[in-house]
Amino acid sequence: MKKLSARRRHPLAAVVVLLLALAATGGLYTAFAPASKAKADDTAQSLTIEEGKKLYEVGCASCHGTGGQGTTDGPSLVGVGAAAVDFQVGTGRMPAQQPGAQVPRKRVIYNQAQIDQLAAYIASLGAGPAVPTKNQYSPEGADVAKGGELFRTNCAQCHNFTGKGGALTHGKFAPELTGVSPKHIYEAMQTGPQNMPSFPDTTMTEKNKKDIIAYLNAVNGDETENPGGLELGGLGPVSEGLFAWIFGLGALIAVAVWVAARTAKAKKS
Repeated sequence: MKKLSARRRHPLAAVVVLLLALAATGGLYTAFAPASKAKADDTAQSLTIEEGKKLYEVGCASCHGTGGQGTTDGPSLVGVGAAAVDFQVGTGRMPAQQPGAQVPRKRVIYNQAQIDQLAAYIASLGAGPAVPTKNQYSPEGADVAKGGELFRTNCAQCHNFTGKGGALTHGKFAPELTGVSPKHIYEAMQTGPQNMPSFPDTTMTEKNKKDIIAYLNAVNGDETENPGGLELGGLGPVSEGLFAWIFGLGALIAVAVWVAARTAKAKKS
């Protein structure tokens, strides 16, 4: 008893007791609270995936197969990721109205909650690019000039240097980028839909993607002013050359005819 009393009076006894109490409290919290929260999160995610599976079976399975393995009418969706689903369904390209060389953008059928459910189900089939956060695709603070340089190097050969789109081979086309949300532009670069190559972060960094989005917002914004005057549709040298041939050459011909007529009239006089 004397030894026990002596230990209780030791200067470090209070510290030891406090540490033991903190360890016990931390252990109990770790054992119960996080487990309950994790279990609730897992349950919610499972319900989201289950609802997404129901939507998939009704609207997608006829082309992509019952388990997303693909068929002759549609590619496999295993490993495409949630970002691909959010882009394809969020822009109305999927479900497709009919097969063709390329599926165009159209009216969106599902609401965002249903799109999230579909994306969660497809993501559960195999790892792939996740839906980006607003911080990832927001053009705030991005470098517009750098974005223009990157766009002209990697995208302009198909989409035109201001994103007006263009024709490709065999009935395919690069769509116009005017009015496309920053999130969908980011997802398109990340996943490479249809004929477009993908630009993962290992190829084009997150900052580079934000720079490109900022450039497209700058050249296609509602309040954008063209310092060069009339933009002629923003289609580049084709429209400019056509304008020169029709109006420039036409004006020269008209002047030549007028001069010839005046000369003939003067000779008669």
